[in-house]
Amino acid sequence: FAVLFKHNSFSLQSFQLSARGQWSMWPAFAAGQTVLRNHKPCSLMSILLCLHSNEQALLTIPKPRHLEQLESYLRKELQTLDLTKGSSQELKLQPYREIFEFFIDNFKTYKPLLSAIKNEYEATLAHQKETIRALEPLKAMVTTVSEECTQQILALQEKEKVEISTLKQEKHHLLKFIDNMKEEKSSLQTQVNKLSVAEEYTRYLQEYGARKLLLAKLNEMHNEQLNVKQHQVQGDKGEDVVKLTLALKMARQDLTKAQVKLNAMTAEYGDVVPRRDFESLEKKYSDLLQETLRKDFEQLHEEYETLLEIHRETAEERDSFHTQLQEAERSHTPRPNWAKCSGATCTQHSFRWGCLAEGKSSNQLVDVLLEEIGTGVLKEMNVFHGWGKGDKVPVYLRYEGDIKNKKPTKKDVVNILKDIWREKIALDQQQSSLPEFFLSYLQKKYGDASAVEWSYNLYEYMRLCPSNHIMSSFYEILTGKVGIVVNSHPASHGVARQFINH
Repeated sequence: FAVLFKHNSFSLQSFQLSARGQWSMWPAFAAGQTVLRNHKPCSLMSILLCLHSNEQALLTIPKPRHLEQLESYLRKELQTLDLTKGSSQELKLQPYREIFEFFIDNFKTYKPLLSAIKNEYEATLAHQKETIRALEPLKAMVTTVSEECTQQILALQEKEKVEISTLKQEKHHLLKFIDNMKEEKSSLQTQVNKLSVAEEYTRYLQEYGARKLLLAKLNEMHNEQLNVKQHQVQGDKGEDVVKLTLALKMARQDLTKAQVKLNAMTAEYGDVVPRRDFESLEKKYSDLLQETLRKDFEQLHEEYETLLEIHRETAEERDSFHTQLQEAERSHTPRPNWAKCSGATCTQHSFRWGCLAEGKSSNQLVDVLLEEIGTGVLKEMNVFHGWGKGDKVPVYLRYEGDIKNKKPTKKDVVNILKDIWREKIALDQQQSSLPEFFLSYLQKKYGDASAVEWSYNLYEYMRLCPSNHIMSSFYEILTGKVGIVVNSHPASHGVARQFINH
């Protein structure tokens, strides 16, 4: 390790040898002056007195000047050091090293030996530091291993705690089981003892019964002997036979009277119950009647409460419906009176309106009314305005300018549409679209000039007459709302038409 030497104003070179050229041996030389060399103490007291005198002599002799200077230098150096740092021990060693260097430099004779000692100490310190530096990772490893071992020990302790708690619970359960077994054993022992006592009791009871029977037999035998003796005495005295016969006859008469009286009482009061039973039954009947009336009253009261609740709920519903009805009457649009339509026209039109409106709903009547209004307006128009020639305009309506309204009837329109439809079915092998075929048919039949006029007339009538099935179907197919598939059956050579919704 590196040794840092500090400069100090105090120079070690200022130390000089003594006047005799030798280092003073204080306090050894002082002790030599005070202690008698040839004196031998003869007692323990004299030895203690001698030691005390030597201590006093040492205290009276002052220290050498060089020693005081060295100690003063050491104290100053130690006071100037900052011992709060981590390497305070190395800094503290530096002043002692400097003083030792001074001794080595001044002791010329012992300088090699002292230098060797110093170097050996320095090498030993360096070796120890290297060893410590090499052991630092091992220390960290030992710390880590110690922490891991501590954690493992804690984990094992936790695991053992669970096992110990489980074993304790099992032990507690086994102790309870042992206690129960002991109690059961004591109970069984008690039962065994009781059974033994019961057997003894049964045996004694049987013996008691046997003795009782024996005593009864003895008493019976004794009574028989007494009866025999009495009969013998009575036989000796003799009985009055007439008196006994008369007593027997009177007893029989009394028995007959009692039997007759008993039969009469049974016949007269057979259906009569005792007053006590009658009063008891009457009381039970009264209680049952009151209980029945009370239950009936409670049931009727509950039904009455239920009916009141139902009536209240019904009244609330009625009020709610009435409020909703008033709100609906106030906020909703009233239904139209379609009878006004028939009354506002002449008799012929009124009859026609009745036929049209028969069996139709309000929505259907609105459609019929719109259709009638539309056809009426259509008949009053003289010309149609062309839609132009754009790509979005259907091919059969591409025209610019005014177009004459031919004002055909519905029958004419239906007949033309039927002809177009029949022609389309006959020429279906060409697989042409209906709009193109519609325009080509009109051009073929009426010419190019009139084809556009008929096209607009037919289109407007089909659009304004949805109630007519032929017009509405043709209009939906023509405008592309539905498609048509025509299939020829090979057996019948007929034509089947099927509409497919897009």
